[in-house]
Amino acid sequence: MHITVINGTEKHGVTYRLKEMFLAEFKDKASITEYYLPKDCPNFCNGCISCTIKGENTCKDAEYIGKIDKSLLEADLIVMTSPAYVFHTTGAMKAFLDHFAYRWMPHRPALEMFGKRAVIITQCLGAGAKPAAKDIKHSLSWWGISKIGIFTGALMSDIDWDKLTEKKQAELTRKIEKLSQKFAHMDYAKPAHTNLITKIKFSFCRMMQQSLHKNLPEYLDGKYWAEQGWLGKARPWK
Repeated sequence: MHITVINGTEKHGVTYRLKEMFLAEFKDKASITEYYLPKDCPNFCNGCISCTIKGENTCKDAEYIGKIDKSLLEADLIVMTSPAYVFHTTGAMKAFLDHFAYRWMPHRPALEMFGKRAVIITQCLGAGAKPAAKDIKHSLSWWGISKIGIFTGALMSDIDWDKLTEKKQAELTRKIEKLSQKFAHMDYAKPAHTNLITKIKFSFCRMMQQSLHKNLPEYLDGKYWAEQGWLGKARPWK
């Protein structure tokens, strides 16, 4: 089993600690590859749309994105972590997700993503953890991932783990361990179920790509969908 972790910050704070608690259940049964932002994806997407129009290899940051993309595709489980900054994910995580626009369903989603499982871990001093998790989930769901577990921790009193009350530490520990055990006992030999919402999104994108491919046969996205057989009867979840 292989796990790929995308850390939305290089800081080893509460989010890092929660992530380590989650991964503890997998230490003896999985190989784990971790990336830390912004170190492993240091540049902002500048919106040139070269990745969607000409191909992901033409991205100015392809040397970083290609390596991470390969790791994500090979992973059985994807773990995304981020503390909440002003009710949203970190800027480094947002920049990372922007680079993967070409993997969104309206463009060139990877077949492998439709059978994957993912976990999002966020926390905040207050109520911002849920919006931060939503930022990440939005991208993962449009990559084609249906099975997404979410941990959101509201610290309320302090952002330093050692300064949290024992009651709050125990609460967070129980919650993250419960999520960890749930995902650790899944059968990763079988692809995750693709839910109805993902199938509906796919159907609308398919209709769009059918029209584009008919009118612009050389358009990259339409050619990709045709090569996958998705403009016909093939589906990524079958």
